[in-house]
Amino acid sequence: MDKTEQYEMLLPQAEALVAGETDVIARMANIAALLHREMDFWWTGFYRVIDGELVLGPFQGPIACTRIARGRGVCGTSWKENRSVVVPDVEQFPGHIACSSESRSEIVVPVRDGDAVVAVLDIDSRFLATFDDTDRRYIERIADLIY
Repeated sequence: MDKTEQYEMLLPQAEALVAGETDVIARMANIAALLHREMDFWWTGFYRVIDGELVLGPFQGPIACTRIARGRGVCGTSWKENRSVVVPDVEQFPGHIACSSESRSEIVVPVRDGDAVVAVLDIDSRFLATFDDTDRRYIERIADLIY
């Protein structure tokens, strides 16, 4: 099964998980678990915008950084620039925050409430160049389910 087929199977599951659930943390937790398990990512989780910084939210995977400043690292850049960021090799990203030396590539997608970025969905892989435009398109659709 190719990546597009995997995501096409995930979308209805993601929609079902959030349907009728009003608690944002519960939505984030189940989406992180679904993506992590079904796509076999190294780290999958959310950072929420709280008091002017990104604060660790629901996630699956090893221990993570707890707080990230706006514009710092891949997550902070995604938040500041209000755009998805795909990084084929984290060693080549200026200012990358290494929460784990095993992370090799990363994608971060903004989570919006209206026009405001209120969180980011961060996914890491142990392999180089894991993420591409297909991942970006589908993960953006999944992130849109949070609010």
